[in-house]
Amino acid sequence: MREDVDWILENCQVWAIVGLSDNPSRAAHGVARFLQQRGKKIVPVHPSAETVHGEQGYATLADIPFAVDVVDVFRRSEDAGQFADEAAEIGAKAVWFQLGVVDDAAYARAREAGLRMVMDVCPAIEWRSR
Repeated sequence: MREDVDWILENCQVWAIVGLSDNPSRAAHGVARFLQQRGKKIVPVHPSAETVHGEQGYATLADIPFAVDVVDVFRRSEDAGQFADEAAEIGAKAVWFQLGVVDDAAYARAREAGLRMVMDVCPAIEWRSR
């Protein structure tokens, strides 16, 4: 998995962040800001399609009108698998499940579809440990 973490952090510039809203008390809010400060383009994906950190939000991954490199999922494990499947459908290169988000079946499907994938890790923590 370490190889995939490093590859995603180095090669993925456009991060669709599922579950990102304009609520500063949520972990997704801080992680999105962290990624943005490191030159990554963030794309909020939330049913309310809010603008977050100056970036237009979209209600679904399918609504994003440009290419996405990685789908970063801030949702419960039981809900996360659908976003791994949607990542493959939109042509993303990778899927990132945040801390506490684990779905082995979704991991297998994403890998089978040719995507890189990591689970139960945070890009902010991983970036700092490199």
